[in-house]
Amino acid sequence: MTRRQVLALGAVGVGAVAVGGTALVVANLGSEAPEGTDQGASDDATSSPAGATGWHEPEVIESVDGVLDLDLELAPADVVLGGTSVRMLAYNGTVPGPTLHLRPGDLLRVRLRNGLDEPTNLHTHGLVVSAAENSDNPFVHIAPGDTFDYEIALPDDHPVGVCWYHPHHHGMVTDQLFAGLYGAIVVDDEDWAEVAPRIVVVSDTTIADGAVATVSRAERMLGRTGETLLTNGGVAPELAAPPGEDQRLLIVNACASRYLDLRFDGLGARLRGLDSGHLAESPADRLVLAPGNRADMVVTVPDSATAVTAVGYDRGGMGMGMMSGASTVAPDAVVLTVVPDAAAPAPSVADATPESHPDLRDAAIDGTRALTMEMSAGAGAGGMRFLIDGREFAPGRVDQQVRIGTVEEWTIENTSPMDHPFHLHIWPMQVVREGGGEVPGLDLRDVVDVPAGGAVTVRIAFDRFPGRTVYHCHILDHEDLGMMGVIEAG
Repeated sequence: MTRRQVLALGAVGVGAVAVGGTALVVANLGSEAPEGTDQGASDDATSSPAGATGWHEPEVIESVDGVLDLDLELAPADVVLGGTSVRMLAYNGTVPGPTLHLRPGDLLRVRLRNGLDEPTNLHTHGLVVSAAENSDNPFVHIAPGDTFDYEIALPDDHPVGVCWYHPHHHGMVTDQLFAGLYGAIVVDDEDWAEVAPRIVVVSDTTIADGAVATVSRAERMLGRTGETLLTNGGVAPELAAPPGEDQRLLIVNACASRYLDLRFDGLGARLRGLDSGHLAESPADRLVLAPGNRADMVVTVPDSATAVTAVGYDRGGMGMGMMSGASTVAPDAVVLTVVPDAAAPAPSVADATPESHPDLRDAAIDGTRALTMEMSAGAGAGGMRFLIDGREFAPGRVDQQVRIGTVEEWTIENTSPMDHPFHLHIWPMQVVREGGGEVPGLDLRDVVDVPAGGAVTVRIAFDRFPGRTVYHCHILDHEDLGMMGVIEAG
């Protein structure tokens, strides 16, 4: 750990959650604070109910009778890290924001109030929903002090899985997320009173002088990596569960740029899903999640405390002699430690969900496209430009026009010396070729890592949702610097 990580050791607590008329707040499985624990640094700072190393999960808000109606405010808030009050940005006073538990066919209504001094909006990353009007529309502009009413309708056949939400106003995405604005969404038909999963939202940030640090131009070009790795708002928390029991972990990589090279040694880990796709359960002692990726994992609680770690991952550099010596490799960090405790709660693990998405390897292809993610010298930040097909993002320009009811094959090439995770809103992508070979089975993702100097081929069913949305690099600094395009379906 760095000195700042030691100073930040602790958990972000839970503040008041403002809930609309049609929602249910569900108790989480977090540990209670040990008797005598100092619960806060000041009366006006949100503090942890779980002590310095205890497990805490965000409040869960469930839909009721097919509707989740939520008041959500984003604003600066004081949170406590290791007894020190830190100024961050938060949804309803918490970092992460509340977990939203939805079911296929539900209607999500969010009344979003902007308590910041700059514009914002809301992206429900991974939800297969419309991007038009007041649904998951990345072009919405919510001015400071304004309120916007979202209505996001999930189709009846919406895939189950873990998604997440965060701001998506171009040019401000990274700063707002890095400061604490993110939260989990889970879509399933489960009764969490019986089979509640463990929500694991992993993020990073850098704290300086009691607030989130301002990053340099060089860090933006590389894609910022925070000095402190947070799991559900705490540093290296301990998850207690009875030995020999299975625990289901729904993991979200909510980092702005950091790849999570996760190691599950000694936990008998099995992977059941990636993003919103489902896989045949298979052993997975190692799993790499690019920014924005999610995973459905099951681990078995060992007889002694065992850590899940994120080890350093090299995602490349600037190249061309730029910023010699600068590295994108994050230091090793503990994500969480699984601790055997016979007295801890042990919810049952829900059965794995069979994949229902059609295998597009068998589909007729209506068209092919090639997209190129590139970096070049120019008049951009620090003398670098971040481009797709030679162009920076322009909200009024349509870069890809597709037709509803078609299936297309896209090859995404990365000519730069740095990895770029490619994210397409709304429509899942099936990976069919990567690393020069065919991909066996059904590999369904909405964030696909495209390695430096490499290419990935995906197939996409544009089966519904006319209108405009975006695709972009999920190194969010690169998105803000222009590595994004507009797609219109009609």
